[in-house]
Amino acid sequence: MQAQEIFDKLKENFVDSIIEIAGESPSDAYIVVNKDNIFNICQAMRDFEGFDFNYLTNLSGMDYKDKLGVIYHLYSLNHRHSIVVKAYLDRENPTIHSVESLWKTANWHEREAYDMFGIVFEGHPNLIRILCPYDWEGYPLRKDYVEPEYYHGIKVPY
Repeated sequence: MQAQEIFDKLKENFVDSIIEIAGESPSDAYIVVNKDNIFNICQAMRDFEGFDFNYLTNLSGMDYKDKLGVIYHLYSLNHRHSIVVKAYLDRENPTIHSVESLWKTANWHEREAYDMFGIVFEGHPNLIRILCPYDWEGYPLRKDYVEPEYYHGIKVPY
């Protein structure tokens, strides 16, 4: 199934929540969706006949300077097709529903996006830091991040 077909079927079912299909070519197309309906859209992508996106190959955060985003790379092992889905979030309150209950692989991916970008995945069963120490301040992959000069009284090397 091609990206445009996936987009059209999603648009039929989620009208206002499917924003656009973008990308420079069909092979790198992605679908932008409303973050408020991400769980239902992802559930449909997993369960709709013909889609069967039963494997979340990657989930990552992104900082676009004016907003944050979550990017989902989905793959169907049965149909051998893939798609990328993006949802944009407000920098000041970057929250989105967790998809961990749909794909268990999302567990650590969501924790990493939380740890590095401060994206809060509502409904995640254990949303704690995974790479930085638990008491680390800030989110190291944000473009406005300033590395602390000291951590627990120890000078942070540059």
